[in-house]
Amino acid sequence: MKKQYIFLTAVIIILTANLYIFGQSKAGTTIGQFLKIEPSSRNTAIGTAGTSLYGEASSVYYNPASLGRLQGMDAQFTYNEWLADIKVSYAAVAMNLSSIGTFSLTVTSLSSGEIDVTTVDQPLGTGERYSVNDFALGLGYGLMLTDRVSVGIQLSYFQESIWHSSLMGFAMNFGVQYQLEPGGLTLGASVTNFGPRASYSGRDLYVNFDFDPKLNGDNDRIPADLRTDSYGLPTTFHVGASYPIKITDDQLVTLCVDAKHPNDNNESINAGLEWNIMNNFFVRGGYRDIFLQDREGGLVLGAGVMVNFSGSNKVKFDYAWADYGRLNKTHRFTVGIGL
Repeated sequence: MKKQYIFLTAVIIILTANLYIFGQSKAGTTIGQFLKIEPSSRNTAIGTAGTSLYGEASSVYYNPASLGRLQGMDAQFTYNEWLADIKVSYAAVAMNLSSIGTFSLTVTSLSSGEIDVTTVDQPLGTGERYSVNDFALGLGYGLMLTDRVSVGIQLSYFQESIWHSSLMGFAMNFGVQYQLEPGGLTLGASVTNFGPRASYSGRDLYVNFDFDPKLNGDNDRIPADLRTDSYGLPTTFHVGASYPIKITDDQLVTLCVDAKHPNDNNESINAGLEWNIMNNFFVRGGYRDIFLQDREGGLVLGAGVMVNFSGSNKVKFDYAWADYGRLNKTHRFTVGIGL
């Protein structure tokens, strides 16, 4: 037991030191930003420190290796009241097929609702309205290589649409988890949103072009198509650890910590805990983006209830509240069923 505490302390020190090894903010330089919106109420409420966690279908978002440890079948649906009245829905289904491994299917949908079109000449609106709609479909697979090591991968197709322009692309997530002993310290590492660059196209980019505005008599309305630059995905490397502490026979506290190294921002740490009471009631809390400069908010809180029926079957209800500072708060609601 003493060795495990020493090892966990060493991991936290290494993760903290990693923040000062790298560091260059490139905010706003990647596409597919909706892929960074955390879908799980449970993991969000634990500070989004989910790289080493497992046990539910939506854990595939944080680390596909979590699929290898999933038992039976699990399905979850999350409704997220995101910032600026944006609505995000997420559904995940995962099924373990014995020695073959565990397969998962995830669907993400984002909608901004209708937004007024404004211009410099018409700041109150032109009478037109547009919307932003994003969609992603992912297929995942996880496997236990040994009784302690699990690996996983997820391939996703995504599409972003802004008014009459859109882009599409593919992303890959992959990771590994290692559990030192059953019910003990678990380590995890994952890479999310790794894939090729993509660019926008669509009729919003169609223009009438004049090769020489100073020349009279030429055709000043030649149909042309603007070409946009291509941009990379918000790829992030995660390393994390979780450790359960048994308080009593009916109470268990799980401590979690993650360090993340994104390609479009500075490094930071997420940390949190979950208090499990009789395996039916859960209280959670954490903090996101510790050490990140110019962050907005960071505190996250949540709770959950799990009801067992017909033996090992269960229904779960989870809620998460997250503070984003001047950007206001967000609320996530998750319903899940495990068979």
